[in-house]
Amino acid sequence: MNTAADGRLTGRLHGLLQRTGRQYAAGHDRPLGGYLAAMAGFAAYTTAWATAVRRRGRPLPDRPEPWDVVLTSVATFRLSRLLTKASVTSPLRAPFTRYVAPEGPAELHEEAQSEDAKHTVGELATCPFCMSVWVASTLTAGQLLWPRATRTAMGALAALAGADTLQLAYSALIEKTTGE
Repeated sequence: MNTAADGRLTGRLHGLLQRTGRQYAAGHDRPLGGYLAAMAGFAAYTTAWATAVRRRGRPLPDRPEPWDVVLTSVATFRLSRLLTKASVTSPLRAPFTRYVAPEGPAELHEEAQSEDAKHTVGELATCPFCMSVWVASTLTAGQLLWPRATRTAMGALAALAGADTLQLAYSALIEKTTGE
């Protein structure tokens, strides 16, 4: 093999990727390499789950049951918010984020650290929409591998989401009736 030619090809490819990234970013900080790494990580993560499900030998359902979709949606919402916004889980995010201010009841506003390696993880760790992809995949795999335990955990998360809704409604009602 010609290592000099391989080196030139690698250099050209690297230059092309850098130009593409600069053109795409239009002067903004867009860590495309980190996003690509996150996508590769997610692909590996879901492949590992799929392999575990296949090895377990459980048949896949023809389609998800509507109740499971609703339960998974509510549980995904609550767990994603818990992981990305809750004060109590801030130690998990702290290596990749910086605290900005409180944001809503028992939630925080944090921003991703600007260091390249930490930026993408920080964005994932503070974005409930981004985290929900990972959470929904995990809960779906859990339903296929350990359906009873997963549905029990999802039921608890759904109850927590319901309790949060009632707490917020109660606070709004008190504020409306007392003017405080």
